Amino acid sequence: MNVLSSNLNLMIKAGEKASKRLIRDFGEIENLQVSVKGPTDFVSNSDLNAEKIIIDELSKLKKNYSILSEEIGFIKNKDEKNIWIIDPIDGTSNFLHGIPHFAISIALQSHEEIICGLIFDPIKNEMFYAEKNNGSFLNNRRIRVSKKRVINECLFATNGIKYKNVDLPTRKTGCAALDMAYVAAGRFDGYFQESLNLWDVAAGIVLVKEAGGILNSINLSKKENLDIRASSSSISEKMLEKLDKF
Repeated sequence: MNVLSSNLNLMIKAGEKASKRLIRDFGEIENLQVSVKGPTDFVSNSDLNAEKIIIDELSKLKKNYSILSEEIGFIKNKDEKNIWIIDPIDGTSNFLHGIPHFAISIALQSHEEIICGLIFDPIKNEMFYAEKNNGSFLNNRRIRVSKKRVINECLFATNGIKYKNVDLPTRKTGCAALDMAYVAAGRFDGYFQESLNLWDVAAGIVLVKEAGGILNSINLSKKENLDIRASSSSISEKMLEKLDKF
């Protein structure tokens, strides 16, 4: 039986509580207040409400932990070595267009390492989670990366424009967190993307690792413009070869 830490149990509770509001809002999209952060970057009151719910829940038991969240930014508390990393809605554009492919992402960074992560798809009721040295799971079932070895039989996820013509079978889903969760679950064989934010991928980092996958070296002190390469060990070199040639 998989025994969860107090931190992960807290993350699950926070994610489940925020999801109830998101599911309700998703059914009333036309009523949401939306503002523009950038050319293709939007924030809705659903993002802000979900973020507040998550932070409030996490702070009940871990009030000294610092926080890095997409909308509110960095909150420095007494404990700067332990940091909650939160994306209240990864895949906001999907959410705002009524596309049921988005997720809540919560991770815990401790002493420059991601030690646990949660990615929750509230519409499909799929909760991916992982802890260091304890494996990756989907709804209490152990998951592992793909075992495929033939590159042309694989399917890769990417959302950037840099690799739009790369010689690999790809899908663009609009949700980096779920792309990495799907790599961990063996649904996608690999994922590559440039110019990501830490909150997009923090939970996915530990999920992929604990599912037996490998990633490029990621500097966690860098919060923006991160490049990610994630896959199983069996096709990593072949994937990187293709990307290096592009």
